[in-house]
Amino acid sequence: MPPIKARINPPVFFGSATLALLIVIFAVLSPDTADRWFGQLQDWVVNEVGWFYILAVALFLIFVLYLAFSELGQIKLGPEHSEPDYSYTSWFAMLFSAGMGIGLMFFGVAEPVMHTMSPPVGEGGTITAAREAMRITYFHWGIHAWAIYAVVALSLAYFSFRQGLPLTIRSALYPIIGERIHGPIGHAVDTFAVLGTLFGVATSLGFGVIQVNSGLNYLFEIPVSATVQVVLIFSITALATISVVMGLDGGIRRVSELNMVLAAALLLFVLLEGPSIFLVQAYLQNLGAYLSQLVETTFNLYAYRPSDWIGGWTLFYWGWWIAWSPFVGMFIARVSRGRTIREFVIGVLLVPTGFTFLWMTVFGNTAQYEILINGATELADAVAADTSVALFKFFEYLPLSAVASGLATLLVITFFVTSSDSGSLVVDMLTAGGEDESPVWQRIFWAASEGCIAAALLVAGGLQGLQAATIASALPFTIVMVLMCWGLLRALRMEVMKRHTLREATTTPLVSQHPIPWQQRLRRVIHHPKKQEVLAFIDTEVRDTLEEFATAIHLEGLEAQVSEGEDGRVRLEVKHDSERDFHYGVRPVARWAPAFIMRDTRHERGDKLEYYRAEVFLSEGSQAYDIMEWNKNQILADVITQYEKHMHFLGQLRAG
Repeated sequence: MPPIKARINPPVFFGSATLALLIVIFAVLSPDTADRWFGQLQDWVVNEVGWFYILAVALFLIFVLYLAFSELGQIKLGPEHSEPDYSYTSWFAMLFSAGMGIGLMFFGVAEPVMHTMSPPVGEGGTITAAREAMRITYFHWGIHAWAIYAVVALSLAYFSFRQGLPLTIRSALYPIIGERIHGPIGHAVDTFAVLGTLFGVATSLGFGVIQVNSGLNYLFEIPVSATVQVVLIFSITALATISVVMGLDGGIRRVSELNMVLAAALLLFVLLEGPSIFLVQAYLQNLGAYLSQLVETTFNLYAYRPSDWIGGWTLFYWGWWIAWSPFVGMFIARVSRGRTIREFVIGVLLVPTGFTFLWMTVFGNTAQYEILINGATELADAVAADTSVALFKFFEYLPLSAVASGLATLLVITFFVTSSDSGSLVVDMLTAGGEDESPVWQRIFWAASEGCIAAALLVAGGLQGLQAATIASALPFTIVMVLMCWGLLRALRMEVMKRHTLREATTTPLVSQHPIPWQQRLRRVIHHPKKQEVLAFIDTEVRDTLEEFATAIHLEGLEAQVSEGEDGRVRLEVKHDSERDFHYGVRPVARWAPAFIMRDTRHERGDKLEYYRAEVFLSEGSQAYDIMEWNKNQILADVITQYEKHMHFLGQLRAG
């Protein structure tokens, strides 16, 4: 096993941990001051840069739809031969549970009822207000939220699985800043992502634990207090820690699938016991209202009728989704390898959104029906007094209310566990430089940190403090996401353009192909070298060859240099002034041998199956071929071929 230092990225790990610790200490030692500062920060964001959140989220949606339905949608998130790692069922369960689980439980009844009784405009408690309430609820939980997740997930999946870069946020900026992603700029981007994830997950955990406390109070008369909530946070975080230690397949996938089963059972119960025909009709009508006014609602800032409502609702949601996007985006990317961009966008935008809309209709419209048709005004009063009890008060109007409340409490706990363990896994990968096999202590550390942050913010400012921290922490990452869109679009267009031009490129015929004896070729197919073998090959044969090529380039009057990387890579760069420079690099890339090569691998997969390739990287990423054991003439021939293609590509750019 590699040493611990190789499993962490010190600037990101220690920087994120230090900043998070300082915020927690501040919130615990001076809760009144923290509450006031969080509130002032939220007010500033809402009043001064709220327009930026609205515009950015609208652009994210337009961007992912463009990618899906353009020529770029055919590109795979991985090598061309790759296939999805998970079935549709497992894929949907994991991305849905990680994305919105606790929020649906907390707001499924509360939000439609609150918008019905206190709409942003107009009179409350009317049929018109109820219809508008469902449209607003759909808007907050619809495709905009998943477009935010999709931007981050697409960028990470593309640059990691197709271009061979680390599975970290910084990789999405490679087309913009190049190798500088490995320096201070990249460390800062990943640190923003870690902090956003920690506070976004902490907000979700805060909502979840408040609702669990309300459920336990309803079922067993356990008091609702900050002390009980802190105990619950640390108890459920312990369960999440066990899950995250078990890993993605062992713990997170199984808990996610359990979530879906419990959620489907609860949904079916309310659908059958509630006004079923009305709910089916309302679902279709709500969907039509949502789609018909989507553009107007997307850009509505209430500029002509200023209101604090948008800061407490729409901007809070946009900040929440953006704060969650490093976590959910990386998690979705991790489980989406092998899917095309079009398949990914359609799946991520439509499938979970459809289920979310159904959930909001079944719970929200049933609550509205009880209030407006059956006169259950006490339900509206209870929701207005305490949103955390909305779901349990709602069950009082259905049969088997105690059973339903118990199932709901269990579901909140499992969603809590899924959010915490998924968030811990993602933060762990970010602070480990993209490694998904980090030490167990590191996973435990981040799982515990999330619980501590949630507890500290909850004690400091309750829900208001959590909301303020979420909106504020999302601002710097919104800027990063805009840059991610730019970088991803540049990389995708460059890939398509280069693919077209290289089909037309004609290179100079080689005098000798320097054939490799067939016995040596067979050995290369069967042999799976370890990292040290590949590093030695790159450090000698590849380096000497690239330096010889650079010397020849210098004689032709061009500037060229050969550089090294921390991971053992060697890279040739030929400068072309104002035009695109030529990059040819060779990196050690870990792969896993086919199972039939070595069957006794169940418990030692990493040690026995892992091998390394000397892969060629150009400016757009990995070329997915291995030059291990090539001789100098063969490497030079490959460099010349790639350079000729690059010059042809530049010619096409000039002509265009």
